[in-house]
Amino acid sequence: MHTPPDILTLATRQNLMQDQLVPLQERQQQIPGSVHYTINRYRRNLQWNMDDTGMMVYHYEKASPKNNYLELRFCVSGNVYCRKKDTECNMCQFSASKSCMERVESVDVVSFRFSPAHLSQFVKPRKGNAILTDNILSFKHNSSFTKIHPVCGKTRMILEGVLNHTYSDTLENIYINAQMQMLLLYSLDCMLGEKEIDVVNCKFLANELDREKIVKAREILLEHIGEPITIKELSRKVAINECYLKKGFKELFGTTVFDFYQSQRMEHAKYLLYEKGLSVTEVSLLLGYSSISHFSTAFKKHTGLKPCELLLR
Repeated sequence: MHTPPDILTLATRQNLMQDQLVPLQERQQQIPGSVHYTINRYRRNLQWNMDDTGMMVYHYEKASPKNNYLELRFCVSGNVYCRKKDTECNMCQFSASKSCMERVESVDVVSFRFSPAHLSQFVKPRKGNAILTDNILSFKHNSSFTKIHPVCGKTRMILEGVLNHTYSDTLENIYINAQMQMLLLYSLDCMLGEKEIDVVNCKFLANELDREKIVKAREILLEHIGEPITIKELSRKVAINECYLKKGFKELFGTTVFDFYQSQRMEHAKYLLYEKGLSVTEVSLLLGYSSISHFSTAFKKHTGLKPCELLLR
């Protein structure tokens, strides 16, 4: 039986113990004749250096077709909620209730499991050989697999809608069903090509050595959180053309080099401010900013808060 990796472990890059997970909300629902989905929300520990992560799980059992399924799993962080008297709202997410003492930053683990019967409606009859996407949706691909990918902006927007919508009952079923179809579309478009599972849009990334260079560039960025590094310097360190570096990074990780670097610096800044109790001046210096005002502007753009506001929480 195919056993995919734990997506929370992948996103946090560590095996979390049960006592490290503080549950905020758990929900599951079976949409009649459609999809089974679950949402598990946890309080985020600011020490976790997380990447938003997506995963497609294709489970195939030739001897037991009833056990076949296609599942989309996502782990996203950064949503902020109010928790007061067992209720929650979106006010903090939009910085509309800064005085709230119940602000909680979360990690959301979301799963959507599609049945073969549901997926079959999307397969268009073709003459000759079917493309890989059709084989997946009709469960004619004869081996299980797990495909891991970054969460792109379009996917994250849909996930935030699923997590924060206000529909209920019948309207909720209609809304969730529509959003899941879009997630399925984006996931198939992102992860599956017409000829092979490992196909990528940037042709040079078909070369394993070039892919390794892009992954190495990401590691170098993480190692230089406190030492700003230019694209030119980074491309020289991994021995790859600047243009290929930018295109390949966006293809593999779903974000630009600059946006990834800024995001990681700000996440580290949150940890230094909130957990370590360092001053705004100390953090700005550690992260290589030339002035406190530049750091404060970048921090507010990423978190919606001024650094001093985080210190008061």
